Amino acid sequence: MTGNGRPMTRYIRHAAAFCALLLLALLVNAARVQIVQARTYDENPANRRHTIARYGQPRGDIFVGGRPVTGSEDSGEQFRYERTYKNGPLYAPVTGFASQVYGTAFLEDAADGVLAGTDPALSPFPLWNDLARARNPGGHVVTTLDAAAQQAAYSGLGSRRGAVAALEPSTGRILALVSTPSYDPGELSGTDSAVARAWARLNAAANRPMLNRAVHQTYPPGSTFKVVTAAAALDSGVVRDVDAPTESPDPYRLPGSSARLTNEVEGCANASLRYAFQWSCNTVFAGLGVKVGPGDMRSTAAGFGFNDRKLGIPFRVSPSTFDTRVDDAQLALSSIGQYNTRATPLQMAMVAAAVANHGSVRMPRLVERTTTDDGDTVSTPGAPGGPGGPGSRGQRSPGQAMSPATAVQLRELMTDVVAEGTGTNAAIPGATVGGKSGTAQHGIHNSGTPYAWFISWAQADDAVEPAVAVAVVVEDAAADRGDISGGGDAAPIARAVMEAVLDLDPDR
Repeated sequence: MTGNGRPMTRYIRHAAAFCALLLLALLVNAARVQIVQARTYDENPANRRHTIARYGQPRGDIFVGGRPVTGSEDSGEQFRYERTYKNGPLYAPVTGFASQVYGTAFLEDAADGVLAGTDPALSPFPLWNDLARARNPGGHVVTTLDAAAQQAAYSGLGSRRGAVAALEPSTGRILALVSTPSYDPGELSGTDSAVARAWARLNAAANRPMLNRAVHQTYPPGSTFKVVTAAAALDSGVVRDVDAPTESPDPYRLPGSSARLTNEVEGCANASLRYAFQWSCNTVFAGLGVKVGPGDMRSTAAGFGFNDRKLGIPFRVSPSTFDTRVDDAQLALSSIGQYNTRATPLQMAMVAAAVANHGSVRMPRLVERTTTDDGDTVSTPGAPGGPGGPGSRGQRSPGQAMSPATAVQLRELMTDVVAEGTGTNAAIPGATVGGKSGTAQHGIHNSGTPYAWFISWAQADDAVEPAVAVAVVVEDAAADRGDISGGGDAAPIARAVMEAVLDLDPDR
């Protein structure tokens, strides 16, 4: 070392620079891990911190009629807050479940970001939350459900297998969504062995209580599909006068086949559309479908929502289908709701709602709005131009399934069914009710117990427009084949739901 100490100073500077470089490298790496790769580490299944934090605070609630139908309970465990449900089986097709073990379903899944507090829209400073790794309190989801209508549908189905969907025709708001048999989603909350046993039992059950029959099960719609065929016949000009003979033989020989189609009632030979609709003449509607042709039948069915694979409410809805590749014999059967024609109860509620709403189809929606934990609105999925809402697949514009003039005629035909046809069990004093019954065959050689269908709409006598449209399907596999019918089994359930929505004065 020289006397002036310059070499030592140089070494110190080099060491200090090297330490500064190491510190900088550490800072860069920390930034890379905490910012650039944060999502990768957060989503790594081995990282339990995210899951622990997720259940470290109460989950937001799902509301029906201004009251929460969900809650959160402090378990004292590592995954601290467990989901609770009020009237769990009643609302299970809407809420779904939120399980620490098995994840989420239905609204609990579609609105998970809001309910868990992770949706950036819940915070006025979302970027700060990302940097600070903070979590907002869980927000709330306000549904469109009518509590009285939901209860009426659930009570009406009782112990039978089936489903009910009810809509407000002018807006598409879902007023009831019921599937039976149901289950208590609270059984899947927590992490103990009872949860695993409940999951195994529910999934192994022959009656499939976790299947949402209202939106995930498709059925042959049977004669309720004749509303669609009638709309196609009127709009295409195949039928110009609902009271004129239709030149329909009875029995009707399926084109290109020796098979003959018959009816359950008399008077269907060359019957008018009015008579055929009122008494559900298969021969008339099979012939009309062939005369309309596959192109116009497909187009009309699509206008009502068939073959739409993008529908969400906001959770996914199974597509209802009208086969696009059929010969004339298959088209004839498809036109009476058989062959490959399949529909969810929600889809058939949309068909009834379109008739009630001047031919216009409003996209169904289950969420009225989402809010912060203190009630400030976050989104309003149903508002014109509003955001799609939690987990939304996009709120599309309404479509015109039929001309307004055709809708007027179909309203009249559906009213006749309830006034003096197969749907008299749906009549409500003080209201105009339109309906269409259906008995859908299924199984090998149609050996299964038929499904009972009824679709309808109702308008109070002092109201300007119909307030509700309903679709009911009853599987009822325990019933004798001759004891099940749309007008007999399903119509009373539809009537109870419509009465609940109309809430008419009992002294009227």
